[in-house]
Amino acid sequence: MTNDQHSGASSIPPYDVGGLVGQRIITTSWIATAVFAATSVAASITLGVLRWPALVVALAMFGSGCVVFLWAFAVAVGRSRTDSIGIGGLFFLAGTSPTGVQWQLLGALAVQLMVAITTASVRTFTTLAFGALAPVFGLAMSGLWGAKFGKFGPRDPRD
Repeated sequence: MTNDQHSGASSIPPYDVGGLVGQRIITTSWIATAVFAATSVAASITLGVLRWPALVVALAMFGSGCVVFLWAFAVAVGRSRTDSIGIGGLFFLAGTSPTGVQWQLLGALAVQLMVAITTASVRTFTTLAFGALAPVFGLAMSGLWGAKFGKFGPRDPRD
């Protein structure tokens, strides 16, 4: 189903033609990604005292990602009374967002995953392994965007 075929039942505003809807969510995701990448790469190069900021950033992203994940889920549950919400559309924005939004949010998630895997692989058995938890934040931000702004079809009243 294309975005043009969605009708009525949702109170979600249409996509902003002049810019990206939910820009704060996208910007927050990229800022967190940049901080995570900077601290993790710096820690993997030097490993000294810089491993502690990298650990704090990774754990902060994981913790806040868990909170945002629950927030996104709560918003989606509220919308599910009128909209037919699927997991692929909610967290991976499949068919529910403009391509630019999907690329931005999933791109930030992909960078988080690459940084986490690479830095933990370079310095095995160190605090950089906690970086594997950080991508929860990227997935949660994608889910929050989908829950708040995603376009889903109307729910079948027989469900």
